Amino acid sequence: MPVVSFVRDRLFFDWTLLVPALALSLIGILTMSTFGQGVSLAPRQTLWLALATALYLGISAFDVRVIRRTPVVMALYAVAAALLVLLLLVAHPVMGARAWFTLGPVSFQPADLAKLALVAVLAKYLSRRHVEIGDWRHIIVSGAYAFFLTALILVQPDLGTALIFGAVWLGMMLVSGISKKHLVVLSVIALVAAAGLWFGGLHEYQRARIVSFVNPAADIHGSGYNAYQAKIAVGSGGLFGKGIGYGTQSKLRFLPQYQTDFIFAAFAEEWGLVGVALLLSLYGLLFARLIQISRSAATNFDAFFTLGVLILFAAHVAIHAGISLGLLPVTGTTIPFMSSGGSHLVLEFGALGIITSLARHGRAASRDKSANEYLG
Repeated sequence: MPVVSFVRDRLFFDWTLLVPALALSLIGILTMSTFGQGVSLAPRQTLWLALATALYLGISAFDVRVIRRTPVVMALYAVAAALLVLLLLVAHPVMGARAWFTLGPVSFQPADLAKLALVAVLAKYLSRRHVEIGDWRHIIVSGAYAFFLTALILVQPDLGTALIFGAVWLGMMLVSGISKKHLVVLSVIALVAAAGLWFGGLHEYQRARIVSFVNPAADIHGSGYNAYQAKIAVGSGGLFGKGIGYGTQSKLRFLPQYQTDFIFAAFAEEWGLVGVALLLSLYGLLFARLIQISRSAATNFDAFFTLGVLILFAAHVAIHAGISLGLLPVTGTTIPFMSSGGSHLVLEFGALGIITSLARHGRAASRDKSANEYLG
């Protein structure tokens, strides 16, 4: 037996998942540190990392196969939806969006829980029906699960998170084997929906962001400011970067939200192209391990859930990095494990804990004998 498999089988956690996640989190904390020059979110993020790591270890140590059951999955989905509705009723707007519950110094974004709920419900739905994915009924029903949560996110309004929800649904449909014909039809529907959003659904500042994406120089001091500063930060990093703590765009506050929405740009400025390659390699290692786990999963639900989490993380990385590089309009999204924030970090480590537990306790189970695999 290979040494890696021998060690992993005797630990209640998967270090091939935990180490890249911890490394990415520590890189994020290092990037957001001000080294005594101003207020830093790094100390608070360190506390959140400790809590998230403890949660991962706790979930990994227990058998959480109960999450495969339909009542559990639907309860998680219902709770997430209820919190999103409650958010619209009682939460105060922060930067124009009702996206956070705030209790003293602690804030919680229900959309983070909703992402995990969507992955779980789609994994449950597709675990049996993926062999029948050619039937339009299954595409419509699974799409309805995603659309309901996405609509609640759009009302906040939070276009970036809504795009993540759409990417999760589309990605899971693709891995389930959707036909090219259905994919073409869905693309046409998406274009029609995008046109409808442009003329009747988007707020003026959101349209301005998209216009500034097409031509950032048109309003450098207004809607195009963030995108322009992010591109300067990434480009000024060069090959080896300016050095840790010496990023002028971030540390001098030319780059807004550099500890959250633009932390990739801040990192690229200080670490350069070599650092970005290292960063993407860490994500690659994490994603490769998730693919490996999905391939050896004991049940279809386990496989789809693992792939759903992978798609969720990958969508965040692609959109966040794309915004910093000027390839996508500014929408305000985090990057997994790196960006400041407690709720998304807890979700990410919690999701890895669930995957680790399912992999550990599901090895003896047969894929053909998965209980209660059908979602009514």
